[in-house]
Amino acid sequence: MTTLLAVHDLEMRFGSKLIQRNISFEVERGTIFAIVGGSGCGKSTLLRHVVGLLRPASGRIELEGVDYWGADESTRVQLRRRLGMLFQSAALWSGMSLLENVCLPLELHTSLDLAARQKRAHEVLEWVGLEAFAKYYPADLSGGMKKRAGIARAIVAEAPLLLLDEPTSGLDPISSRRLDELILEVRQRTGAAVVMVSHELPSLLAIADDGIFLDADSREPIAHGSPRQMRDSATHPVVHAFMHREVPAESSMPAPATSP
Repeated sequence: MTTLLAVHDLEMRFGSKLIQRNISFEVERGTIFAIVGGSGCGKSTLLRHVVGLLRPASGRIELEGVDYWGADESTRVQLRRRLGMLFQSAALWSGMSLLENVCLPLELHTSLDLAARQKRAHEVLEWVGLEAFAKYYPADLSGGMKKRAGIARAIVAEAPLLLLDEPTSGLDPISSRRLDELILEVRQRTGAAVVMVSHELPSLLAIADDGIFLDADSREPIAHGSPRQMRDSATHPVVHAFMHREVPAESSMPAPATSP
């Protein structure tokens, strides 16, 4: 299999404040990788490092074998075009129709003319079940529809690596399950790899092949493996409590681990 993303000994800081350290993992083509952990542990911050919005304090992020921050700006621009991003709020432009939102990556990153861009956008909107809403604006859409629209925009330019920040957050169970099914279908039809931030156990257990658990106390990963492996085999009390949604008494919890 082809490694699309490799993270080596990453350290994340805001100024002097340490967010996470000792982060290493690889994501292969056609797999779904989950970034897991409690609130405030740095999950979305890690995703922003991967997408190139934040520079790491140390370590390397390699996209398709290229050291992103070691490359020149023109190379980084080309690498960013290989990424599709769904932000937690979907981040649709309120003044643009759904069709215009989905066309935007094609306008920015391809040489397709308007007719070709719109044709491709209509194809993707039909795929995610939103073709009938192409002329609607984001304010007219439900939360689940906005997430599907965000995924449509992320995949319209056929990026091989998709980054999804809390894709099912705030959705009802039926909408959440439908979005999980859509993510699996995207993976099956395109062969893209998916890196997703989530704390939603049903989604994690249903679709993720591999993952990493970030700990807010020790500020480093404390578990690696699929969410099912973490649920069934984790010995660290923080991971066990999260995956089983238990709240252990503080007195029963040992000191946080100092290494993954």
